[in-house]
Amino acid sequence: MKIVPPKPFTFEGDNGRAVLLLHGFTGSTADVRMLGRFLQRNGYTAHAPLFPGHGVPPEELLETGPEDWWGAVEDAYHHLRERGFEQMAVCGLSLGGLFTLKVGYTFRVKGIAPMCAPAIANEEDQRLYNGLLQYAKEYKQYEKKDEDTIQKEMDTFKEQPLNVLSDIQGLIADIRDHLHEIEAPVDIVQAGQDERINPDSAQVIYEKVSSEQKHLQMYDDAPHVITLWKEKEKVYEHILAFLEGLDWE
Repeated sequence: MKIVPPKPFTFEGDNGRAVLLLHGFTGSTADVRMLGRFLQRNGYTAHAPLFPGHGVPPEELLETGPEDWWGAVEDAYHHLRERGFEQMAVCGLSLGGLFTLKVGYTFRVKGIAPMCAPAIANEEDQRLYNGLLQYAKEYKQYEKKDEDTIQKEMDTFKEQPLNVLSDIQGLIADIRDHLHEIEAPVDIVQAGQDERINPDSAQVIYEKVSSEQKHLQMYDDAPHVITLWKEKEKVYEHILAFLEGLDWE
């Protein structure tokens, strides 16, 4: 069965403010879609790019890397600027949360809200690998392939060079080295039951950013994809309160 890949989205708000929403590794815009609609209902224009290699067969993901994904973030930022949004905030999950931090020291933004963002390089190898395998298997199951075919394809997949994982480790280390350059307000959201990254990453980010206005919010019972958690509305309201407290002109 051919799967229709998820698409980027732009949900138009009416308050003249924009939020750049960034999804995670092996995820898609579906991970931040409900958050985007929530922000739209509260006046914000929400725009989410789809990273290359995501939402498509997992073999294609292995052909991409951080430079491709960051290129999508840059394009999305400039898209909003070209639309006339001179003021925007950025919010992202996991890999997207990591990229919110890079946005924070690369571009001018009103505020930064990373959710479950990794910041401890070389600790996440096995978790990332497990997540990648889970994504690959679930994608093949969603394609309605039989179990024998899935097993054969997974055996082949496991033999592929996984340079993308070491590239992510390099990305984490590089961004961590630049966290001190961030001065915009930061609100860090972290899941206590995070199965993909070390929850201590949140404290690392909090300690290293130079922002005068910074906050760390822990949700003890939440899983990694906190935007789809059963109590996700708490997270949405928290993000909204952060946005409402920024110094919009």
